[in-house]
Amino acid sequence: MARTATPLLPPRWWALLMIGLCLGFGLTTLTRLPTWSLVPVAGAWLLLAYRLRWGAPLAASEPVRVWPWSLLPIALWGVYVYLADSFGEVDLGAVFFHLQAGMSGHGGGGRIVAAVLYTLGMLLLLAAVTWLVRVDHRWRRGERIAALVLLASNPMLYGIGQRGAAIIIEEGAWLDRQYVPPVLLEAPSSPPNLLLLYLESLERTYADRDRFGDAYAPLTTLGERAVVFEGVRQMDNTGWTMAGMIASQCGTPLMPAGLLHDTQFEPLGQVVPGVDCLGDLLAGHGYALTYMGGASTRFAGKGDFYRDHGFSRVLGREELSPRLEDPDYLNSWGLYDDSLYDLTVAEIRRLEAQGRPWGLVNLSISGHAPNGYPARACRERQGEYDGVDILYAVECSAWLTRRLVERLEAKGLLENTLVVIASDHLTMRVSAWEQLTAGQRDNTFMLIGEDLAPRRTRVQATTMDILPTVLEAMGFTIDWHRAGLGVSLLSEEPTLAEEYGLETLNARLKEETALQQRLWEGLAPQAPSSASPGEASAKGGESPPIP
Repeated sequence: MARTATPLLPPRWWALLMIGLCLGFGLTTLTRLPTWSLVPVAGAWLLLAYRLRWGAPLAASEPVRVWPWSLLPIALWGVYVYLADSFGEVDLGAVFFHLQAGMSGHGGGGRIVAAVLYTLGMLLLLAAVTWLVRVDHRWRRGERIAALVLLASNPMLYGIGQRGAAIIIEEGAWLDRQYVPPVLLEAPSSPPNLLLLYLESLERTYADRDRFGDAYAPLTTLGERAVVFEGVRQMDNTGWTMAGMIASQCGTPLMPAGLLHDTQFEPLGQVVPGVDCLGDLLAGHGYALTYMGGASTRFAGKGDFYRDHGFSRVLGREELSPRLEDPDYLNSWGLYDDSLYDLTVAEIRRLEAQGRPWGLVNLSISGHAPNGYPARACRERQGEYDGVDILYAVECSAWLTRRLVERLEAKGLLENTLVVIASDHLTMRVSAWEQLTAGQRDNTFMLIGEDLAPRRTRVQATTMDILPTVLEAMGFTIDWHRAGLGVSLLSEEPTLAEEYGLETLNARLKEETALQQRLWEGLAPQAPSSASPGEASAKGGESPPIP
């Protein structure tokens, strides 16, 4: 008589195992538990399931064909865990902005593969929960309550609800009252050039040798002849590349257009058209401005932002890759930094030949999460790269930056030039995540200029303070030492972070829409308003902001 084949595990245990693994993965992702904790968490779950006989109740009954109420709440938690695993901290502003600004030209192919795997995992999890609800009446009784708990506890839904509530708050204008439209009251007699180097995700936290060794050492060496600011924190809605550049060039967090945008399902044609930024100010004083980055300028509205704000040349992957000697020397985002910096030198030569002040903004790629993109020059210097260790990429980015500055100086291309070196934002989840999040984190920000005495200074600041600081370092006189929400760190005026605290600023950001309306003026319907003190300052330039 033939034997009937039996599965290695009954369906009950496959379902419980899947739930246990997902629970363990979620906990290790959202907390500081080490990855190996997934196994004991799943084991504890299976032990509890065995003792309570989940999926095999003593009073067994026929399966009931029902669909659990908790499927949608579980799926939404799956989205949140995926975002947390991808980026470390979930920033809904980044999600909304990228959906509206467009994501063509991105280089995150690895995240697409991860998204497919997450989706398959979630489908298996939902199937496991459905099976248990149908065969175990105790799960049917409790899962409706579980669905409500899952919905109420999801931080993503809480954030959406908070932003939705802000729309109906009439008194949501505190941040807007702090905003001082940037005005250049007086220009220096010999306006300096500006070289602004954004180092992708290269936060100053890496300077801690006890945690990260010598990964940041090339920048530490460069900082010995710079004004180095320590304590430049990250406010909400400034924690991704476009938001970081807008915070440091416009003095404001990037509040996505959201419901203010007239055509919700079309890409944005302009980026923060309602405010003047660094490029607008310098272009108005005769500067020739260039943006250069290895990645596509189509991604996240980057090209639109620079073209709309005073930059006559906007050069990304599409424009720069044809100039490479080796057309195949590209990563998934675009050019490696050694190639980008070679082309940067050539562009500065071109700008110098024009005989008028120039500004060049440059965005690197080496330190991009999760694993970085170390250039060929770094591999020749640092040896074999394992493809995971972010500290290898950090050292690469720091060394290439120092080499670029020294190379430009040797060629005489930095005379009467302010060099600004800044991280665009704090890094997202990387291999050194546990060490990074073990203490307070801050951004890289340093200035190198002929008239700036080297020093290190501790501040309570945000990246919004970079705009007025750069303007004053260039010799411009600005209104009240302020521009946007930023305060010059070269002045004695207190920053908003110092005066009110980062927590207060973040709380206000979630409660208000007036500043958001200002940013998107021209795309957004005009809100009924009375002139705020900040607006009065824009018209007359005579009144300081009123808290």
